Amino acid sequence: MRLLLVEDNVPLADELIQGLQRQGYAVDWLADGRDAVHQGSSEPYDLIILDLGLPGLSGLDVLAQWRASGLATPVLILTARSSWAERIEGLKAGADDYLSKPFHPEELQLRVQSLLRRARGLANQTTLEAAGLQLDEGRQCVMRDGVDIQLTAAEFRLLRYFMLHPQQILSKSHLAEHLYDGETERDSNVLEVHVNHLRRKLGRSVIETRRGQGYRYAGSSE
Repeated sequence: MRLLLVEDNVPLADELIQGLQRQGYAVDWLADGRDAVHQGSSEPYDLIILDLGLPGLSGLDVLAQWRASGLATPVLILTARSSWAERIEGLKAGADDYLSKPFHPEELQLRVQSLLRRARGLANQTTLEAAGLQLDEGRQCVMRDGVDIQLTAAEFRLLRYFMLHPQQILSKSHLAEHLYDGETERDSNVLEVHVNHLRRKLGRSVIETRRGQGYRYAGSSE
């Protein structure tokens, strides 16, 4: 899953990026509201974390422009603890959730997970489950019938994306856009390797190849 973080506090941004990357997210970072308007609308992000106190253009103005242009990407806004008026204005402008500073990193992680599931119609799931598999996002492993199956970091990122999009045909280019940040070289051959590793661990038919189209997560291990 690819996230955009818009935060002008550099130490905080560094801390958030490191934490989100440890959780298996690809993260792009911007510090100026003017840059965020364009990049948030032009890149295929799964979720955006937006501070409201930005240079160049306020977070509220950025959010308003995104929503006016039809951008439906979930947005989690960051606000000062005492700024209840900003939180209300942010929600009115189209934010999906807000988090008051200072906050615990685990709270951010859980809110991100919740928003991503909600965006895929999985709001009632406390864990990510699809077609007989249960993904433990904290331990970055998958369970079938109560048995843990260990994953590498890359396998976890790929399987999480498949499980959030079950039965959908996903092209290699689509997967690359959503699994890597803007600075990472995207190699479709590497994706093929990770898909084959998941098949060996989970069963050959868990991920179906659609020739000329891409892959489809079916979930069957038979």
